Amino acid sequence: MTAHYDPPTTEHGAPAVWGPPPAAPPQGPEAGEPRQPFVRRLWRGRPEDPRWVRPALLGLLATTLLLYLYNLSASGYANSFYSAAVQAGSRSWKAFFFGSLDAGNAITVDKPPASLWPMELSVRVFGLNSWAILAPEVLMGVATVAVVYAAVRRRFSPVAGLSAGAVLALTPVAALMFRFDNPDAMLALLMSVACYLVVRGLEDGRTKWLVWAGAAIGVAFLAKTLQAFLILPALAVVYAVCAPVSPRKRFGQLAAATLALVVSGGWWVAIVELWPASSRPYIGGSQNNSFLELTFGYNGLGRLNGEETGSVGGGGGGAGGTGMWGETGWDRMFNSEIGGQISWLLPAGLILLVAGLVATRKARRTSVTRASFLVWGGSLLMTTVVFSYMAGIFHQYYTVAVAPYLAAVVGMGAGLLWERRREPWASIALAASVVAAAAWGYVLLNRTPDYLPWLKWLVLIGGLTAALGLVFAGRISRQLALGAAAVGVVAALAGPTAYTLSTLQEGHTGSIVTAGPAGASVMGGRGGGPGGGMRGGFGGGMPAGQGQRNQQGQRNQPGQQGRQGQQNGNGFGFPGGGRTGEGGMGGAGGVGGLLNGASVSSEARKLLEKDASQYTWVAASIGSQNAAGYQLATGDPVMAIGGFNGTDPSPTPAQFKKYVEEGKIHYFIAGGGMGVGGNSGSASQISSWIQSTFKKVTVGSATFYDLTQKASG
Repeated sequence: MTAHYDPPTTEHGAPAVWGPPPAAPPQGPEAGEPRQPFVRRLWRGRPEDPRWVRPALLGLLATTLLLYLYNLSASGYANSFYSAAVQAGSRSWKAFFFGSLDAGNAITVDKPPASLWPMELSVRVFGLNSWAILAPEVLMGVATVAVVYAAVRRRFSPVAGLSAGAVLALTPVAALMFRFDNPDAMLALLMSVACYLVVRGLEDGRTKWLVWAGAAIGVAFLAKTLQAFLILPALAVVYAVCAPVSPRKRFGQLAAATLALVVSGGWWVAIVELWPASSRPYIGGSQNNSFLELTFGYNGLGRLNGEETGSVGGGGGGAGGTGMWGETGWDRMFNSEIGGQISWLLPAGLILLVAGLVATRKARRTSVTRASFLVWGGSLLMTTVVFSYMAGIFHQYYTVAVAPYLAAVVGMGAGLLWERRREPWASIALAASVVAAAAWGYVLLNRTPDYLPWLKWLVLIGGLTAALGLVFAGRISRQLALGAAAVGVVAALAGPTAYTLSTLQEGHTGSIVTAGPAGASVMGGRGGGPGGGMRGGFGGGMPAGQGQRNQQGQRNQPGQQGRQGQQNGNGFGFPGGGRTGEGGMGGAGGVGGLLNGASVSSEARKLLEKDASQYTWVAASIGSQNAAGYQLATGDPVMAIGGFNGTDPSPTPAQFKKYVEEGKIHYFIAGGGMGVGGNSGSASQISSWIQSTFKKVTVGSATFYDLTQKASG
C-alpha cells in the first residue's frame, strides 16, 4: 500500500514549502548527466532547495561544533566516576565490555557501558586527556542537532528545520551535557534518531524504518537503561493509528521493532547474566550482583517511587512531595531547580503543539504532518510528565532528554503557523507563543537579578512588540511580518543563549552539574518552586551546581579533580553540598565525595605508583568517586569498596581479606564516602579491620594504610 501525503498549501493555494518535497528531476548517469563531485553535492544539498539552505545547515553545525568545543578542557575529567571507567576500558578489553570502574575489574559503574565505549575508543587512540574523553560527547551533540534538523526539514520548511536545530543547540542543559561524560548525550542522540525513523516509517509504511527505530532504542537502553523506554508508548500508539498500511501489517511491524529492540539491547544483558559471577566484575548499584535487579530496582522503579536500595536518599513521593531531590508536581520543570535548564521555550512549545494539532485536525488518518506533531509532541509530554512526578533520584541535567523533542515541536509549530499566518487564529497563536516565550524568559532571568539585569527587559519588550506585529502578520507586508518574526526569535532565544554562553565559559566537574550562571539553579527541599528553594541541601549552603564549577578562572587539569581554589567543601558531597575543593571530609587529605573525585598530591601519587605493577590494585578506597580520583591521577587500578556511595555489598569482608592475603592490593585510602544513604556494613567492617591491623602511612595530609605491613603491636 502506498503512502498518502497531505501537502499543505500557502495562503494563495500553492504547495507550501514546508510540505513534502517534490520529486527531484532525474540526475546522474541515468539522466545522461555526469555525477557531481561529492564536495559540490555536499554544499548544494537537495536540488529543489534554495541555494542558501545547505550552507546555512553546514553553518549551524559548524557553529554548534565550535561553541561546544570552546573551553572544553576547563572541565578536566568532568565526572571522574565515568572518566575513571573510561580510563579502565582503555586499558582492559574486559573492563571495556563490562563497564568496569577499574582495570582490575572489581566493580562496574551503575549503568550499562554503551555510553562509555566511544570515549574509551577515543582514549585508546589519543591517550587519556580531557579532550579525548569529552570530544565524542560534543560530536554526539552536533549529530543530535543534525537529526532534529533533518526530521523537521522533511515535512516543513528549511527555516523550520534550522530553527529547531538552533533551539536545541542553544538550550542551556544541552550545552552542558553535550560537553560532559555522563550517559545522557548518547541517550538524547539515540532518542532523536528513533523519533526520526518512526516518522520515516509513517511516510511510506516500510518495515525497515520501524525496525531501525527499535534498534536505536535498544542501544539507548544500553546507555541509560529504562529511561530509553519513556517514549515507547507514544511512538507505538502513533504508528499503530497513523501508519499508511493495513492494521495487520502495522502490528506485525511493531512486533518486528520490538524484537529488534530486545536483540539490540538484550544481547549484552544476556551475556552478563549468564557469565559466571566469579569471573566478572560486581554489578555496581545492585545489591545482589544482578544487572536485572539494577535495571528494575535502583535504575528503574526506584527512580519513580524513591525506593532505591543503597541510594543516597529518597524522593518526594507524589504531587507536591518534597525530598532531597526536590519537589515533584506538574510545575517541576518550571521551578527554581529546573526552569533555567530547559523550560525557556516550554510554554511556547506547548502552545505550538496544540496549534499544530488543531491545524491538522481535519487531515486524513495517515497525515504525516500531524503524525510528526504526535511523535515529537508525545515524546515531549511523556518525558516531561515522568520527570515531573518521579520521586527518586533526579538531577537537573536529566532534562537534556527533553531538549530534542521541544526543539522539534517549536520548529514544526512555528513553521506551520507562519505559512498559515493569513488565518486569524494562526497569527494569534503564533503571537501567543512569542508572548509566552518572552514572559517566561523574563521570569527566569528575574530569578538571577544580578545577571545581565537589562536582558530581561529586552526580552519582555521585544517579545511583546514582536507579538503585536505577528497578530497582524497576515495583513501587513511580508517585510514587516518578517521583521516582527525576527524580533520574536531574538526575544525568545536571548535568555537561553545567554545562559548557554555562560555555561560554555565555565568548567563543570562532579556528579551533579547545572547550566547557566551562578545562582541559576537552586536545589532541593521545600520551597523549591519558583522563587523559592532550599539552598545547600545537607550543608553546602549554595545553589546546586556551584560546587562543580571552577571559580576564579582556575581550570581543572587531568589528575587534579576537585582543586578549585581556596574552597573547602563537604566531602560527602550531598546534592547541593559544598564545593569539592581540597579538603572535604577529612581535611586536605585527597578524600573525594559523591560530588567529585579526590584531589591527589604529587607525593601521594608517587607513593601509589611505586611498585604498582606488582599489584592488581594499587589501592582501595570507600566509594567510587574517591577511588576514581586516585585512579585518574596514577593511571593504575584503584578498587572502589561499596561502589558509588559505599553501600554496595562488594567486596565482602572475606573477599577483601583474601585479596589482601594474595597480595593484590597495596594501600587502603582512609576516608571516602562511607556510609552514605544506606547499609554500609561491609565497608565499615573492612575499614575497621584495616585500621586495627595495618600500618598507617601519612603523606602530607593524606592518610593511607599499607596492606603489606602489619601494624606494630
